[in-house]
Amino acid sequence: MSDPKEERGFTLGAPEEKEALPAIDFSTFVLSLGASAMHHMGIAPDPTAGTPAPEKSIPLARQTIDTLEMLEQKTRGNLDEHEAKLIQSVLYELRMAFVRAERSP
Repeated sequence: MSDPKEERGFTLGAPEEKEALPAIDFSTFVLSLGASAMHHMGIAPDPTAGTPAPEKSIPLARQTIDTLEMLEQKTRGNLDEHEAKLIQSVLYELRMAFVRAERSP
């Protein structure tokens, strides 16, 4: 009988077998979601592909911004000053960019 984890397309290995990735903290997560929203608005290129900005997907951008808004609401009072300012700043910039992206052809 095969290993069920391998049947799903992934295996768990020792940390030294995996590619070293940076640690994820709240700020990194917020910035990642922000970059994803910018990508969906057609503003930021795919960093892994090295290609120009993709076609817009306004619904995906809106969903990502909504996710950040929900995260900001659910973590309110539990963030340090830097984290709170970061998520507020990212949301402000995304909202402004969203309005511009939604209005442009």
